[in-house]
Amino acid sequence: MNLRRDVFQAIADPTRRAILLLVATQSMTAGAIAANFDTARPTVSKHLQILTECELLEQQQNGREIFYYINAKKMKEVSDFIEPFRKMWDDRFNTLEAVMKKYKAKK
Repeated sequence: MNLRRDVFQAIADPTRRAILLLVATQSMTAGAIAANFDTARPTVSKHLQILTECELLEQQQNGREIFYYINAKKMKEVSDFIEPFRKMWDDRFNTLEAVMKKYKAKK
């Protein structure tokens, strides 16, 4: 049974974020990815499965090897969703910084 995975639950895990960073610039095999972690290979395989199910990673067979690579379109969807929140918090921090500077100047 293949449940639809939540992309935000997937990227909440630090190991999965590290995997995404690893394959951001080049496709890699599961073995090459697993070599970067101090966990058992089946654990890394489970992370790869989750990232693939939520479409953040895609697979491509090349001979006997399966290479994993970033799905840029899906990453852009995630980024587009987060961007308004980033802007809102940037605006709030800028306002707070201005208030703090005025407060400090009055002292």
